[in-house]
Amino acid sequence: MKRSSKIFLNVAVFIGGSILTLFIFLLPMVTTGLSRVILVSAYLQYLGFIGLYGAVTPFLFALYQTIKFIGYANKNEALSELSVKTLKNIRCCGITISLLYVIAMPLLFLMADGDDAPGIILFALLVIFSTSVSAVFANIFEKRCHSNKLIRC
Repeated sequence: MKRSSKIFLNVAVFIGGSILTLFIFLLPMVTTGLSRVILVSAYLQYLGFIGLYGAVTPFLFALYQTIKFIGYANKNEALSELSVKTLKNIRCCGITISLLYVIAMPLLFLMADGDDAPGIILFALLVIFSTSVSAVFANIFEKRCHSNKLIRC
C-alpha cells in the first residue's frame, strides 16, 4: 500500500474520532433544543436519541476496523484474509448506519418541518451518502482482492 494512502487513512481516522467527540457532546444539546422549539410529543426526543446514538455504535466499530486495516497495511498484509474480513465489517457498518438514517428520515422531516430548517434533512442525506460510499468502496476493494485471486475466502 502506498505511503500516501496510509496517510490518508490515518487522517480519516483522526477526523472520524474528532467528529465522534463532537457528536457525543453536542447531540444532547441539539435534541433538547429541538424538542423545545418543535411542539411535538416529548417521546420524539427519545426516539431521536435512540436513532442517533444507535448509529454511533456501528460508527465506532467501523472506526476500530479501519484502525485494524491500517495496521495490516503497515505490515504489508493489506490483501490478507484478515484485512478482507475487516473490509466486510466496514461495509456492514456503513450499510447499517445508512439504514438507521433512512428509517429516521420521517422523524427528521417532522423536526425540519416544525423548525423550518431544511439543514437537518441535508445533514441526514450527507450521512447516508457518505456511509454508502464507504460501504461501496470497501465492497469494491474486497471484490478486487477476490478477482485477482490474491487470497482464498
